[in-house]
Amino acid sequence: MKTFSLNKGLTVLWYPIIFSFYLFCTPALARNPLRLSDYQQQSQVTGIVSDGTVPLAGVIISIKGKQIAVSSDYDGKFTITASAQDILVFSYLGFKTVTIPVADRKTINVHMQEDIASLQEVKINAGYYSVKESERTGSIAKISSKDIDKQPVSNVLAAMQGRMAGVNIVQTTGTPGGGFDIQIRGQNSLRINGNNPLYIIDGVPYSSDPIGTGINSAVLPTQPSPLNSINPDQIESIEVLKDADATSIYGSRGANGVVLITTKKGKAGKTKFNAKLLTGAGRVTSFMDLMNTQQYLQMRREAFANDGISPIPDYAYDVNGTWDQNRYTDWQKELLGGTANITDIQTSLSGGSAQTQFLVSGNFNKQTTVFPGDFNYKKSNLHLNLNHESDNKKFRINLSAGYTIQNNNQPRLDLMREAVNMSPNAPALYNADGTLNWENNTFNNPLRNLEGKYQTKTNDLIANIMLSYQLMDNLQLKTSFGYTTLGNTETTASPSTKYNPSYGLGPEFSTLIASSADRNSWIIEPQLNWNKVIGKGKLDILAGATFQSQQSNQLVQYASGFSSNSLIYNLASASNIFTMVSEESQYRYQAFFGRVNYNWQEKYIVNLTGRRDGSSRFGPGDQFAAFGAVGAAWLFSREKFFENNTVLSFGKLRASYGITGNDQIGDYQYLDTYASSGINYGGTIGLQPTRLFNPKFGWETNRKFEVALETGFLNDCLFITAGWYNNQSSNQLTGIPLPGTTGFSTLQANLNATVQNRGLELTLRTLNFQRKNFNWSTNINLTIAKNKLLKFPDLAGSTYTNQYVIGQALSIQKVYHFTGVDPQTGIYTFEDVNGDGILSGPDDKKTIKDFSPEYYGGLQNSLKYKNWQLDFLFQFVKQINYNETIYFGVPGSQGNQPLTILNHWHQAGDIVPYPLYTDGSNSAAVDSYYKYFESDGVISDASFVRLKNVSLSYDLPIKDLQCKLFFEGQNILTFTKYKGADPEFKSAGYLPPLRIFSAGVQFSF
Repeated sequence: MKTFSLNKGLTVLWYPIIFSFYLFCTPALARNPLRLSDYQQQSQVTGIVSDGTVPLAGVIISIKGKQIAVSSDYDGKFTITASAQDILVFSYLGFKTVTIPVADRKTINVHMQEDIASLQEVKINAGYYSVKESERTGSIAKISSKDIDKQPVSNVLAAMQGRMAGVNIVQTTGTPGGGFDIQIRGQNSLRINGNNPLYIIDGVPYSSDPIGTGINSAVLPTQPSPLNSINPDQIESIEVLKDADATSIYGSRGANGVVLITTKKGKAGKTKFNAKLLTGAGRVTSFMDLMNTQQYLQMRREAFANDGISPIPDYAYDVNGTWDQNRYTDWQKELLGGTANITDIQTSLSGGSAQTQFLVSGNFNKQTTVFPGDFNYKKSNLHLNLNHESDNKKFRINLSAGYTIQNNNQPRLDLMREAVNMSPNAPALYNADGTLNWENNTFNNPLRNLEGKYQTKTNDLIANIMLSYQLMDNLQLKTSFGYTTLGNTETTASPSTKYNPSYGLGPEFSTLIASSADRNSWIIEPQLNWNKVIGKGKLDILAGATFQSQQSNQLVQYASGFSSNSLIYNLASASNIFTMVSEESQYRYQAFFGRVNYNWQEKYIVNLTGRRDGSSRFGPGDQFAAFGAVGAAWLFSREKFFENNTVLSFGKLRASYGITGNDQIGDYQYLDTYASSGINYGGTIGLQPTRLFNPKFGWETNRKFEVALETGFLNDCLFITAGWYNNQSSNQLTGIPLPGTTGFSTLQANLNATVQNRGLELTLRTLNFQRKNFNWSTNINLTIAKNKLLKFPDLAGSTYTNQYVIGQALSIQKVYHFTGVDPQTGIYTFEDVNGDGILSGPDDKKTIKDFSPEYYGGLQNSLKYKNWQLDFLFQFVKQINYNETIYFGVPGSQGNQPLTILNHWHQAGDIVPYPLYTDGSNSAAVDSYYKYFESDGVISDASFVRLKNVSLSYDLPIKDLQCKLFFEGQNILTFTKYKGADPEFKSAGYLPPLRIFSAGVQFSF
């Protein structure tokens, strides 16, 4: 199947191994003497090997029964000397073997087809080691560059959505350069920031901490994703390690899963230039159905009538005649209806000899926004890879480095909330002379928010050198050296020009928040690999160590009172400067790890992994902990009783159990810490305590168990994987509530609470058709997951009593139960649980709503007909979410409303879903409306099926030039009953992900 096949050019690197294996396995000449006729009438046979469109490099072309073999070059070309009686055998990993008689032909062009059965032999990256897909004992999900390259995204997490079982990814904003939430098999820790996975890029751990300080980004609901620094086009594959067997070798760092990112590498062959040019456009996927002017004005007049207010007061400019009552503006289209233009340019140069290969690639990406104004996100990236192998093939070196520059220039605030709340008859945005219109001081122009800007600049370097030496035939010494450095600056400027000029506020009222953050990290990992054939089995042993150090600096300053708005970014021009944050931290980590794997007859496999971790985030005596796992697999399809089975082609039962840890708590948590008070007393700035010390807390522990069945039928044309997991996280690192008299709200400690994540993961891949000119394959993944708090000591007496419930998920909300609109009063009503006649939060918020998805997954199809390729992905999620009501104020007050509000209460006896209108004078109605926000009335089904991605390409038949035209789309169609901005979206008031269409050309020569 296309999704899991090996990259076509990659097999050039396998040629020495495959060819050597071929030579050793071919019967000796003494056993197969050549006849004299074999040497008669020999001639050169040439040709090109391809998959129908793209040339295949590294294909082994041999003569059946003879020790003669060659390989195809980078363009798929080959030349071999053969006689008319010979039969050529074409072998290529991941493709079906082809045999062709030579006869009298001088030219033989071969079209090879992918073999889904051989995909079990493809190597999977498991971090410190690699393993064949058929022989892995752990749970590892993978996507390759074939899937990533077909999506017009700038962050690889967007390319992973809907493609991996057990991996739930949510985009938090449609503003470019924003963040993503990712959970691998659920939320393990009570701390929201303690659930990040470990990212490994070419062997180098990359911090999952958000880029920046988190203080300035009012336009972004979450901080930018750290993976914004990686260009998706430069990624060869992504493996996600999920269970204990796969993650425990990373110890505490792998408690929440591991994301392994492998970048592209150079390949042997002639120097090749590749370029990809893409242009696209993004728009908001849908707008909410809101009132028009006449409906809105009718609502406002009725609200004043209900409140007994007549005549309409002077402040009601929208309805008292001050504003044009015949004017209508769709403010969603006006403020959010722009087009985000996307430009992406990618180039690479690669090639090399059998000993040395290189790859140099560059990328430039620019995205504008849908907001009015000149705002954009720019990213430039340079990637270098160099591989070298000595003549005797004992010494190898691999160098990988990537440098990225990001510049993000966005408005100070997101315009989403104002776009849906503005009165439809509000005045025009601009005066005739092009200045902002304040409509005689009656209009708070929303474009005032564009006067201030949020800007961030990030420079990021990731580099790694891998050295290996083959000490003996079965003993290899390897060492990895990694280094990362990140520099980030952020500013949020609020110039006085955002205020109405009539206020007379000058630059002395302008403010600036400026921050800078630097992060530097180095890591050294020596490793020793030993393998030996013992009896009918093979033993592999890996031992290694990790030494890592990370240093971070952060400075955040608030400045106000500038002499001129043109000097707003110059802190020296500010009258007042206040330092909000100034800190430096250092994190040190060391560990020893090992793996023992025994494979008996390629049927019975046992895999033992372990790690001894040491972290500077814990106090003396608690800094070290040991973690480990055992995994086992039984390939039952290789038993004798399945030898002649024509239905079952592959069968494997695997299971794993292990313990991992978690130290994601920040630095210096076990110490008494102090910060500058910022208060001048007697000419001296004093210190104030910020944390009580507790040197006795230790690691969180995560116990993971999994059992899975993998089966292939009809030569793996139908392949099914079913896995069940049960993870329990205990010894939770969280704040223990303290009395207010201590001066501190919490004490960092281990809480004897246990969180369970249990689920079922199903994947199905099918090869529907495989013909010479037409292939069709399908991938389906489904995850059914359940998160539950199993234990929490004295929960009822803690400050967490209103947040958690034993037996429920961590993502619940405790809310009032909405009972409808009172037919007599037209006011929202709610269940009085304790029957005391008073609606109070803790006593009456007993209804529990779980916001974690019940299930999620994706359906992917890949179709290829001659030179045409079509791929599309449907993503689906079953969940609940806050509906559109949370965007709006009290029905009847100034501000637009959804059309559904028209079905409201008019008079006593009305049975309707929405209350009476009020301008705000009816305190009972207003109070009930805000309680409605805290009830299950604003929570509704947010399940959806989304056409997440479509890619259509055509390979142009041009000689000596590989050229492809393509069209790509993202977030194209969404099928849902949800009425809000976006069903997937969790960040109310922010721009949801955009619908993107793009087109481009890719060529190489």
